[in-house]
This record gives sequence, C-alpha cells and structure tokens, in this order.
Amino acid sequence: MKTWAKVTIVTLLVAVPAFLLAPNGPLGVFWDPHPETPNPTGVQVPLYILLGLINAVVLGLGVSFLLFGYPLVSAVGGASRRLTRAAHIAIGWVLVSWWLHDNLHMVIGMELGGLLGIEYGFHVTLMIAGVTTAAFFLKALRGQELRAGAAC
Repeated sequence: MKTWAKVTIVTLLVAVPAFLLAPNGPLGVFWDPHPETPNPTGVQVPLYILLGLINAVVLGLGVSFLLFGYPLVSAVGGASRRLTRAAHIAIGWVLVSWWLHDNLHMVIGMELGGLLGIEYGFHVTLMIAGVTTAAFFLKALRGQELRAGAAC
C-alpha cells in the first residue's frame, strides 16, 4: 500500500473519533466543558466547529507522521540518530498536541492549577520541540554544506 494511502487511512481513523469525542462533540459527554466556559453564539459556532475539525485532522496527521515520517526525517541527513529521532518526535508532538491542548482549555476553564499544568505540559514542551527542530535543521544544513564542499 502506498504511504499516502496509509496516511489517509490513519488520519481518518484518528480524526473522526477525535472530532466526535471533543468536549463539545456528540460523544464527548465524559469531559464536559467547565461550567464557566461561555457558549459560542452566532458566527462563533461554525468557527469553533471548524477549529475542532482542524484540530482533529491535524491530530490524525500527527499520528500518521509519528508512524510513517521517520524515514523522511532521517533521509535529510547531517544529524545524529538521536537528534533525528528527537526531531521526528518533536514534529509529531507539534502536530498531535493541539487537540488535547485546546480541549483541556475548555474543560479546565480559568482554574489556575489546571492552566499551569497546560502551560508546562503543552506550552513548555512545544518550546522544547521548537528548539529541537531548529537544532536538527541547523545540523542538517551544516551537513549539506559539508557534503557540497566535499563535492567541489
């Protein structure tokens, strides 16, 4: 089976339940939004539905990337195996984290302990993922420069 077909299947197998199981989704009753979370009105309703759909699809793409993306990341070359794996996981985390992150905001509301957990659990780890991806990118560029210099 072609990789694009596998990615499409995995993405849909993850995205459809993720969309349905979100706190405002039809099957998301097990984690109701915080009572003080305001309900969207007017044009906000379809915009929040669209945001939920985007979150679910990106979650599915992230799972697909984690399952099938390592060969593409390692093909870039120029970085150690450890940094390459870290970059693969970091990119995957940037993709998969938004679904849970956004949904937890709705469930936690403005409760400061929960918000602090989101800050460290998502925001700080996304910062680490950005630094990891930048380090990988710089190593890969240096590797390309070295290979280009050796070819001259």
